[in-house]
Amino acid sequence: MVKLVLLLFSALKWGKLGATGVTMLVSLAVYASIWGWRYATGFVLLILVHELGHYVAARQRGLAVGAPTFIPFVGAWISLKDQPMSVETEAYVALAGPLAGSIAAFAVYFLAREQGSGLLLAIAYAGLFINLFNLLPVSPLDGGRITAIISPRIWLLGAPIMLLLLIYRPSPALLIVALLALPQLAKAWKFNPNDPETARYYTVPAATRIEYAIIYLGLTGLLAVMTYDVHQMLEAVQGR
Repeated sequence: MVKLVLLLFSALKWGKLGATGVTMLVSLAVYASIWGWRYATGFVLLILVHELGHYVAARQRGLAVGAPTFIPFVGAWISLKDQPMSVETEAYVALAGPLAGSIAAFAVYFLAREQGSGLLLAIAYAGLFINLFNLLPVSPLDGGRITAIISPRIWLLGAPIMLLLLIYRPSPALLIVALLALPQLAKAWKFNPNDPETARYYTVPAATRIEYAIIYLGLTGLLAVMTYDVHQMLEAVQGR
């Protein structure tokens, strides 16, 4: 334990990367104490890939962005030091996380099938579920930031889904997300597309809206089907 503490303090000297490493190690240690090191390592790495998707996309659009920060049972995030200048840029950065995370989860899934590994299958399920959850159409989740390109009013449809999840499976993480979503829901309720500043930010070609809608619905549908299927596979493995 002393060695771990010394390692964490030494990592802080590395600035942004050090902070990412420290928070990753803390999350890894917490998850490992519950599910074991092998599962925790795969789980944290899949979260990292998701966040790196956001990071790379933000840099591609010329936005200043911080390195990923992890919090156990909440996940991770990157902090944008520059705010997107258009809803399309916001949607682009938001979509990159679930895309990268889903590709990584599918890679683990196919590896699990090839090796017949229940552990890898469980890690793949976690990755699929996390990316599906992040696509809920309510801000500040990725899905809310993606669907804003269609209309922020879609967040009002995501709110009942979030409420049902809280009732069905209460958790501190869900409660935090729900509380963070409240100001965004108020923003959606008051949304006025005729306001000049709002129109400037949300005006995009119809073809762009359709493109993002197709990608969003396709990825959400694919993840929903795969999450269900992998969950069934895990139950079959556990029932042996």
